[in-house]
Amino acid sequence: MSWAAIDESAALDRFLELTRIPGKSGDEAAISAAIQKMLVDAGVDPDWIQSDNAGTKTRLDGNAGNLIVTLPGDDSLPRTLLSAHMDTVPICVGCTPQLRDDDQLGRIVVADGPTGLGADDRSGCAVILSAIVERLSRQAKNPGLKLAPAAVTFLIQEEVGLEGARHLDVSKVGHVDRAFNFDGGALDKIRHGAIGGERAQVTIHGHAAHAGVAPEKGVSAIVIASEAISSLHRNGWLGLVEKDGRRGTANVGVFQGGDATNVITPEVQLRAEARSHDAKFRAEIVSQMRTAIESAVQSVKDVQGRTGSFEFTSRVDYEAFRLAEDHPSVLAATELISQLGRSPQCEVANGGLDANWLMLHGIEAVTLGCGQASIHTVDEYLMVDEFLDACRLAAELIAPA
Repeated sequence: MSWAAIDESAALDRFLELTRIPGKSGDEAAISAAIQKMLVDAGVDPDWIQSDNAGTKTRLDGNAGNLIVTLPGDDSLPRTLLSAHMDTVPICVGCTPQLRDDDQLGRIVVADGPTGLGADDRSGCAVILSAIVERLSRQAKNPGLKLAPAAVTFLIQEEVGLEGARHLDVSKVGHVDRAFNFDGGALDKIRHGAIGGERAQVTIHGHAAHAGVAPEKGVSAIVIASEAISSLHRNGWLGLVEKDGRRGTANVGVFQGGDATNVITPEVQLRAEARSHDAKFRAEIVSQMRTAIESAVQSVKDVQGRTGSFEFTSRVDYEAFRLAEDHPSVLAATELISQLGRSPQCEVANGGLDANWLMLHGIEAVTLGCGQASIHTVDEYLMVDEFLDACRLAAELIAPA
């Protein structure tokens, strides 16, 4: 296959510009405005650009919604969706990107200073913007060019539980026949499925007492929580959880409570999570958490036999999914990655992706990387050659040469 040339310098400059713009989760207004300006400057009709009200529905008090771009084309041809998320983790705010030559990796982009780079997922945004520019350029050079219709979503609040994808107004996107989510990692890894995750919030109530004068009159919420966590650990329901051929993970990641050493602690807060590719097994892990806390509450008593109490709530962050390896999106990604001289590999992710929620909305997407590495750290970097190949691939998806 003969790949049409892309403007590599412009694509890289686009990425560098995007990384300079702060936009942590819930604060995407500035990056959204910048992307909209880039789209219009490239020739996108402003009427093709919409925003939904997802930012008013998320757990964070967001200042922007998801951006949805419609690219008209021949409706007799399959419609393609490209997607990326606009937000970064907080460590990336204030980034100054720097291009550098590395002896082993070749050209890379790093952050010049004590921040993360934000290639997760500004590289995905830049890849899609570059693909749109190439589509418009190819149409301008060949007015008779027949292209399939396409849609693009720039999503908010991915880093805090896939909130933008969860609340995406799918009616503004419309039907798509294949979908590609550009977010994280190596380009040759085709993530055609992902794990499901659920989070639990727990409040444990004990009874306060003076720890030196009358400790026997108190019920320690810390002891209750510790008993519950210890029980889960002893019985194999924390960490890597393997039961009867089923597999998942569980973690208690936040434990908060207590104000003074001389008070029997009357309340603690716990936050926990469970993950599995098997939704029923994930639910069982969460149920075991609740049972362990309930048992611990009944086992810890004061001198009068009083026990504590607890409140337990859980919420599904995202459901597991897996596309068949002969799915149109998987096949298209496999073919194009091979044509780039790379070795495509299908894999299932053990973390949540925007694709999890896109799937629940009826949009069956694979996730592709853009050359990002060491994300969410100050050591994050972008492999330029891989990023440029992702730009070429995205352009071929919506504007084949």
